[in-house]
Amino acid sequence: MNHRIVSSVLRARPTVALRRAAPPAFATTIRFSSSDAHSQESFEAFSDRYVAFFQGAQDLFEVQRGLNNCFAHDLVPSPGVIEAALRAARRVNDYATAVRILEGIKEKVENKHQYQAYLDELKPVREELGIHTKEELYTS
Repeated sequence: MNHRIVSSVLRARPTVALRRAAPPAFATTIRFSSSDAHSQESFEAFSDRYVAFFQGAQDLFEVQRGLNNCFAHDLVPSPGVIEAALRAARRVNDYATAVRILEGIKEKVENKHQYQAYLDELKPVREELGIHTKEELYTS
């Protein structure tokens, strides 16, 4: 008897009217563009936004989330942003993240000279906070 019920359910098909029903109304309101509110901001506005973010970051998760978002953009953050990020990493007492910020800059710049320019400009901050590059750690 169960076999008959299953076979009749399998044979049941929706009517033509149901199969050709219009798609739900909400399907036409979905946006497929990838633009966001920050796509048109200037480099200065970007820098100011992230400096303010890192100055207000109070825990490691927040600092790392900000770093992920900041480094995801197709640009190299300004030295001011990097300084604020380094200070935030040290404020939440995470030395490893501070060193990784410098490693991130090394990966984002186009050549060694640009990386050295960042290191030179950030030298007073790095000395103040006691942050060394990976190369400095392995040569000492």
